[in-house]
Amino acid sequence: MSLPTETAPMEPGNPSDGYLIEPGNRVRVIVFNEPSLSGDFTVDPSGNLAMTLVGNIPASGIGPKVLGQRIETSLKKDGYLQSPKVAIEVQSFRPFYVLGEVRQPGEFAYTNGMTVLSAVARAGGYDYRAWEGEVLLVRMIDGKQKEYRATERTPILPGDIIKVPQRRL
Repeated sequence: MSLPTETAPMEPGNPSDGYLIEPGNRVRVIVFNEPSLSGDFTVDPSGNLAMTLVGNIPASGIGPKVLGQRIETSLKKDGYLQSPKVAIEVQSFRPFYVLGEVRQPGEFAYTNGMTVLSAVARAGGYDYRAWEGEVLLVRMIDGKQKEYRATERTPILPGDIIKVPQRRL
């Protein structure tokens, strides 16, 4: 496997920026000055967020900011609050994947601040055939799959695929 020439971005970035909510994500909804409406919610399999008073809010395929605006609109429209302010925090992100020359390839839960090295560690570490140091990082950018050359210090984002190549003999 040959690695691409383009190096992956080294700035960690905020995993919530550009993140689109999907079924199974947990989000924290904060309705300011309304603790009874605030809380942690899971997006159901059909892509909705079930909230007290307003019912199901379509949440799949949109960002946290848009979801907050939808909740504000629903609370206003139904006359529950005059000028609600809502903030959304994504609590659980889509998983990342580690493939290739690692001990336990597979799908893993994403946590903030992860790097290629911490992802490889979650996959049980390199196996004896691994080419350590550089990997192939596959990331979705604007709906298109993009491949990068990455090092162990490269930050990863939700949904990334890390492919650890076999060393050249």
